[in-house]
Amino acid sequence: MDAVRVALLREVLAGTEWLGAARRFAGALRGSVVSHGGGLLLVGTEEYEPWHLAAHLVDEAAWSGTPELAPTLVRHDARASDPAHLAVGLGRLAAARRGETLLVVSPAGPDCPLLERVHDVRRAGATVLALGPGEGELASMAHESLAVPEGSELDLDTVQHLVSAAAGENALPAPRGNRRLRDRLYRLAEQLTAPPPARW
Repeated sequence: MDAVRVALLREVLAGTEWLGAARRFAGALRGSVVSHGGGLLLVGTEEYEPWHLAAHLVDEAAWSGTPELAPTLVRHDARASDPAHLAVGLGRLAAARRGETLLVVSPAGPDCPLLERVHDVRRAGATVLALGPGEGELASMAHESLAVPEGSELDLDTVQHLVSAAAGENALPAPRGNRRLRDRLYRLAEQLTAPPPARW
């Protein structure tokens, strides 16, 4: 991590709505899992698995003292032989109920079978959040969504870092001045410039 990278990150974010949008979305995420206490399910598409976001939310849950933020990663190709935290398959969505929260991360919009499962989750009373292109059936089905259209200043992976950092930030007392924001930007810059973590 170095000050130059943080300065570049600040320059990218300056004059955009990304920090505010990420904080609003993270506030909805945190509010849902904390108030309902039913757990957070995280799913991507068959082509895009948000395991990196899952790992960062686990870190934020520990850092902020908010265990509800630690998600269950629901995978399309989960196998019983996988480690326990990677072995939860799509069947888990059929068991979702009122009080639980489902966060769907999709770069280009999920396919019809996943949309049907998300629709069933919503009908069962769970809260549905969406992070992706911001249009189509998923966005209209979600209780809250954060749009990351193609060609945005930030890509979906970077926005996921902002959301996970903001989810942990929302769990803490209000900061004095901008010190916490600066600290979070340093932490985010370190995450974005570090080598990718091993699959957890």
